[in-house]
Amino acid sequence: MGKILCATRGGEASYATQDAAIALARERNSSLIFLYVADVRFLDKTAAPIVVDANQEVVKMGEFLLLMAQERAAAQGIEAQAIVRRGRLRTELVAAAKELDADLIVLGRPLGAEAVFDDATLSRFAASLWTEAGVEVRIV
Repeated sequence: MGKILCATRGGEASYATQDAAIALARERNSSLIFLYVADVRFLDKTAAPIVVDANQEVVKMGEFLLLMAQERAAAQGIEAQAIVRRGRLRTELVAAAKELDADLIVLGRPLGAEAVFDDATLSRFAASLWTEAGVEVRIV
């Protein structure tokens, strides 16, 4: 049985990615792991006590969003694990893929205001992940 690692930000914008990962888990008879990376570097210029509180809140939000993803998977007959990590997306995604011995990483393609990358940048990011982690990366 393989392992699919699905990076997700959670919420409505991630539903299509989660559904694609769930379908792939079913097709491949693979286990499914949703990963949320809490990256609070944007708070680096803020007072330290606030950063600690905000960091905890972002992690809690990630846990909640992943619980919703697990419920979506369960509703479609797939049991999924959920992991929240702190740090940079690339670093944590590669580390998780290696530690969990994943054989596929699933990334979403957010559109419109949700888009962080254009298609070319997202493709380069996926290719670099594939090389770095040694794991197939699929953009859905």
